[in-house]
Amino acid sequence: MLTPLNADETINEQELRNQVNRQIKAGVAAVFCLGTNGEFYAFDMDEKKHIIDIVTDEAKGRVTVLAGTGCVTTRETIALTRYAKEKGVDAVSVISPYFAGATQDGLYAHFSQVASACEIPVILYNIPARTGVNIAYQTVKRLADHPYIVGIKDSSGNFDNTLRYIEETPDDFIVLCGNDSLILWTLLAGGNGGISGVTNIYPEHMVSIYNLFKAGDMAAAKKAQDDIRCIRDCFAGYNPNSVVKKATALLGYPVGPARAPFDIDDPALEEKLKKAFARFEQLRGGGA
Repeated sequence: MLTPLNADETINEQELRNQVNRQIKAGVAAVFCLGTNGEFYAFDMDEKKHIIDIVTDEAKGRVTVLAGTGCVTTRETIALTRYAKEKGVDAVSVISPYFAGATQDGLYAHFSQVASACEIPVILYNIPARTGVNIAYQTVKRLADHPYIVGIKDSSGNFDNTLRYIEETPDDFIVLCGNDSLILWTLLAGGNGGISGVTNIYPEHMVSIYNLFKAGDMAAAKKAQDDIRCIRDCFAGYNPNSVVKKATALLGYPVGPARAPFDIDDPALEEKLKKAFARFEQLRGGGA
């Protein structure tokens, strides 16, 4: 989920609550705050806690609540993860430490220490384009033995990497797709689902990819997967989660800007998104 902001970049609590309800109404299995599309990197610790407070309060146990609690250091990550647990978050997503280089042994120690200290289900978050390090499948295989490390979200965009996570971990280890274009293919390969940025724009449609797959309607599931290509094409050349926020705002939701300096004020992008919306509606309506 994105994090709505007011024009002065303060958190828009009412719209955040509205977005929680919008997602639940669309049929999502969980709401996930403070991920990449939630701009976790742009908020201080108090703001992150406030966002967790709002989302857990509004969800009211209706769906699973995930929160991104990964920070640069193990100490900070444990502190925020403990707070999330106290507030009733069901599981946390922990991104690899970023900026400073991390070895595979360092990653193993970091994730293991967080999980052991907090005793809450942990979903590893692999996004090497942002962190500078890929969590190797060998490391994931080791981490899968930890009782509180239950899965991984792979946003590498490297499908072979996702396959190795699936192949090298136990059947009850959750592998989630973090690339909207690969959700169906991850499911077909034995993965468990996806955490989707485009769900901020078209939640019902993204939920339908999973539901159609589960129902065995592969033709419809593939069409639903293919239909978002026109939206995904708008991400090229921009910060993708800033585009997601701009697109959601253009659809009429007052989610505000991305926090500076990452907001995008580009008429060319707005025009591109409007054309993509029109194309998407045409495709969804069955047009060629």
